[in-house]
Amino acid sequence: MAKTLARRKPAKDRKRPIGEAVAYAVGHRIRIEALAILAEGKHSPNEVSAMLHEGLSVVSHHMKELFESGCIESVGTAQVRGATEHFYRAIKLPYISDEEYLAMPTDTRREIIGVIVQAIMSELLGSFQAEKLETDDDVWLAWDAANLDLEGKREVADELAASFERLLDIKARAANRLAESGEPGTTTIISLTGFERSRQGQPTNGYGAPTED
Repeated sequence: MAKTLARRKPAKDRKRPIGEAVAYAVGHRIRIEALAILAEGKHSPNEVSAMLHEGLSVVSHHMKELFESGCIESVGTAQVRGATEHFYRAIKLPYISDEEYLAMPTDTRREIIGVIVQAIMSELLGSFQAEKLETDDDVWLAWDAANLDLEGKREVADELAASFERLLDIKARAANRLAESGEPGTTTIISLTGFERSRQGQPTNGYGAPTED
């Protein structure tokens, strides 16, 4: 592998703005599956094509569009059986503290949020396409819409932060048990969100359990 630093297409040179790029990334089965694969590490279109049992030209097109839209990173090239192959991976984000996030301009925040939304959606839709959700007895999917004041919004944010810390502790304890038992484990996507709705108002019954009229 050539020693090339990971490179994301600069925003000014991208084919699509970040909002359109995220929607594009999760708008096709092959792109969804490719994103999930690239989250595991660097791969070439040839490797992804073999994993998905799809034609190389089709997969190459989708991955090139993902890169041109800023959805994945280029990590260099390598000579494979006399041909030059390009390698890509999912975009890597560093840990960002609350203080660092609050100091960021909104366009930088949007870039980071776009990467996270894309990752969550690609994993969720990939599992849905693979019919994993309905066969998992422990799957947990829930959402609701709540009309909150400022104090309520902060309470939700604090609760989500605390919940995520507890989830990381569960992850660490499970890793120790798996190391001792040698079991393969089950890769489980964990995601928490809390955000302002795109439009004013809310559904009469929210998005929780249905209520009688």
